Formats: sequence, C-alpha cells, structure tokens
Amino acid sequence: MVRRGLASWVAGRTVAEVQVLHPRAVRRQPGGAADFAARLTGATFGAAQRRGKYLWVPLADSGFSMIGHLGMSGQLLVQDPSVPDETHLRVRLRFTDEGRELRFVDQRTFGGLAIEEAEPDDPEATPVSIAHIARDPLDPRFDDGVFIAALRAKRTTVKRALLDQTLISGVGNIYADESLWRAKLHYERPTATLTRPQAALLLQHARDVMNAALAVGGTSFDSLYVNVNGESGYFSRDLDAYGREGEPCRRCGTAIRRAAWMNRSSYFCPHCQRAPR
Repeated sequence: MVRRGLASWVAGRTVAEVQVLHPRAVRRQPGGAADFAARLTGATFGAAQRRGKYLWVPLADSGFSMIGHLGMSGQLLVQDPSVPDETHLRVRLRFTDEGRELRFVDQRTFGGLAIEEAEPDDPEATPVSIAHIARDPLDPRFDDGVFIAALRAKRTTVKRALLDQTLISGVGNIYADESLWRAKLHYERPTATLTRPQAALLLQHARDVMNAALAVGGTSFDSLYVNVNGESGYFSRDLDAYGREGEPCRRCGTAIRRAAWMNRSSYFCPHCQRAPR
C-alpha cells in the first residue's frame, strides 16, 4: 500500500527542498544529512518500487535511487503543508509544485532513507544493496517455476522458506501463517517433502492472502501501520489463523494454537495442519 501511495503522489515531481530533522534517519548515507539533501534537491522522482521491506524511488536520469526501509515504526506520509508536524517527523521533502509534501516519520528511528547507486541497465533502478532480494509473488516478473523448484530443493522447513528473502519477498510472519493455514500445511513441514502441486498451491495461497490484504489496505494492529495517507488497513479482521489462539478454526472448529517460533509466534490448527512426524 505504501508503494502504491508513493506511485500516485510523488512520481514525476521534482524535489525543491530537503529537511533532515534527525541524523539517524539518514545514517546509511555516507556523506550524512548534507549529502543526502544535496543529492535529492532538484531531482525528479520516477515510479516507486518495492522489494521485500525495502522501498525505492528512482531519481530520473541519474543512475541513483532513494531507498527507504521503514524498520519497526517508520511511516512515509504524503501531507498537506498546512498539517502540523508529526511528533516523530525525521525527514521532510518539499516539491517544486508546492503541493503535498513527503514526510518520513519514525518513532523508534530503526528505519531510514539513503541515496544509492542503482543496478546498471535495470529499468526499475534497483539499488545495488538489495539486488539479492527475491521478487514478491505479486510482481509480474516473479517466476513461479523457479520459486517452486528452489523451494523443494531447499533443506529447511516451509515457514522458514516463506520468510527467506532470497527465495521470496513480501511474505512476513502474519501472511506466512495465513498461507499455511489455507494450504493445510504445518509450519515445520520439511520443504523437501512438498510435491510440486503442494508447492504451487502454497504459492497461490500466499498470492491470494497478499491480494486480499491489499484490497482492504493491509494489516494494521496499531497506529504505526498506515499507508501514505495515514489510513490503517483492515485485513486483521479477516485473519484465519494469526492472532486467533483459542478461537475455533473456521474450517473444522478445533481451537487455534500458538507456538513460540524463532522469537516470534506461529498460529495453526492442530487438526487441519498436522505436525510432521
């Protein structure tokens, strides 16, 4: 949703002024705040792109892109200049058309922005540092066959594979649990035991979950998870597994369980998603 918002509001606009209000917001910029502002001022934005949790906007005719990672609490907001500054405003971009400005807000300052060199001859101007991250299943250039083969060849468990950014991006902990519930697969199922049809069905469920979430603005559990207009998503109301510990499975009625998993939680139906032997 954030990428779509940026594509709608900033593509084709030229940066008139850059204000860095907290140095940690541009800590990945080698030359610091001054270098970040100098490289952006006068630049014209292209179409926003996304790869995993990274967003970037190409800078027209420069070979560089502005890359952003929202971290735990970061927000990219498109605001009217008359709107009062947010408490945790870190970076402000004003444009030559004097319309809505772009604000980077980050309570915990784990996220950040930077200007990076793009992959040569790449029409999407992917920053070099994230070229190794796989495409997400909603990307038109995602290769289903390559993913299915790589998934089955991987010596790991299925949820670990879904969260492996070198295999597939965009499927976080919540969407992984939802996809596995729909596919009736236990999170500890070894990937090597998946048949091609099972792997293909899991991929389709992941795609369906992501599309369903996008249709209602994403998944928001608190006020930090919003789109560029500051609006929360409502997919959390439609979750079948995640966050439903003790509630009946919508398929068989068995109580949903929660298990500790890699410093996170996995939610599953013990009847529909049988644990591997």
